[in-house]
Amino acid sequence: MKKIFRHNSFLLLVAALVIALDQWSKELVRAALDWNDSFQPLPSLGNFFRIVNWKNTGAAFGLFQDGNTILAVFALIITVIIIVYYQSISEKDWLAKVALSLQLGGAIGNLIDRLTQGFVTDFLAFGNFPVFNVADSAVTVGVALLILAYYLQEKRAKSAQNLAADVGSNAEAEVSGHEPQP
Repeated sequence: MKKIFRHNSFLLLVAALVIALDQWSKELVRAALDWNDSFQPLPSLGNFFRIVNWKNTGAAFGLFQDGNTILAVFALIITVIIIVYYQSISEKDWLAKVALSLQLGGAIGNLIDRLTQGFVTDFLAFGNFPVFNVADSAVTVGVALLILAYYLQEKRAKSAQNLAADVGSNAEAEVSGHEPQP
């Protein structure tokens, strides 16, 4: 039981931090701005960066508008998949652990909004890019880190395979009395 708790403590800690930051930032925006209102925290950037109070009933990039119920169910399924999959991650694979922890926190952060409000509060607006929030950012960074983790894992496996092949051919050469090839 201790081993399971120790293995999952990082997941729970990072996810809890993401959820707390996400919910806190959304509450600040909802308290400070009416729906569709915005302000420019850095006037020198003009309209490029704004804080807005945006109601999102869909998914990323404005997809699946008014799909709150199905998106909430999907978020629950993703949450379970992340928790289950995390159990197979090695203690040493810290990059994958960070990635999944960020994704879990982001999924739950937006799920809380969907269940309590019937929509997600988005508030970060950059240029013409769709408005997003802290949870969305955590999911996006988590996905990018997971891709990087698996790319690095694949690269290490290929290097180990090449090393094993080199060691095998050198050992074979020594047995036959020939010089190992460089």
